[in-house]
Amino acid sequence: MTEKNLEIDNTDLKILSLLMQDANMAYTEIGKRIFVSGGTVHVRMNKLKQMGIVRGSQLVIDHAKLGWDISAFLGIYLDKSSLYEEVSQQLEKIPEVVNIHYTTGIYSIFAKIVCRDTQHLREVLHDKIQKVSGIQRTETFISLEESVNRPIPFAEG
Repeated sequence: MTEKNLEIDNTDLKILSLLMQDANMAYTEIGKRIFVSGGTVHVRMNKLKQMGIVRGSQLVIDHAKLGWDISAFLGIYLDKSSLYEEVSQQLEKIPEVVNIHYTTGIYSIFAKIVCRDTQHLREVLHDKIQKVSGIQRTETFISLEESVNRPIPFAEG
C-alpha cells in the first residue's frame, strides 16, 4: 500500500458519516448520495478497514426494551493505578460491564454497566465487581435517562 492510499479525504469522511447514521445502508445508495460508484465506496471502505479506522460494525440494541432497565456508571478507585490493565482484564470478563475507560481525575477507571433491575445491579456490584482484586472501592451513578448518544459528525453529507 502506498503512502497516498493512507490519506483520508472528504469522500472517505462522507462515507463514514452516512454509515454512522445507518450502518445497513448499501454501498450503491451511499455512492448515489455522494456521487461516486458503489465500487468506489467498497474500495474506500476496505482501505479504511486496513487502516484500522473502521473496526467493524455493531447492532445497537435498546436494552430497556429487553428488560435491562438500569444503566449505571462506576467510578473505580484502584489500590495502585499500575493495576489498570490487570483490573480492566478482570472487568472485561463481567458481561454487564459494557465500557471501561482509564481516566484522569479522582477515579482510575470509569465504567458503564447495564443490569436488569436494582437487585441485579446490587448483585453485580457486590458479587462480581467488588471481588476484583486491585479495586479499592467504587462509586455508583445510576443513569435516569440518556438524552444523546451519537457519532461525531466528520463530514457534511
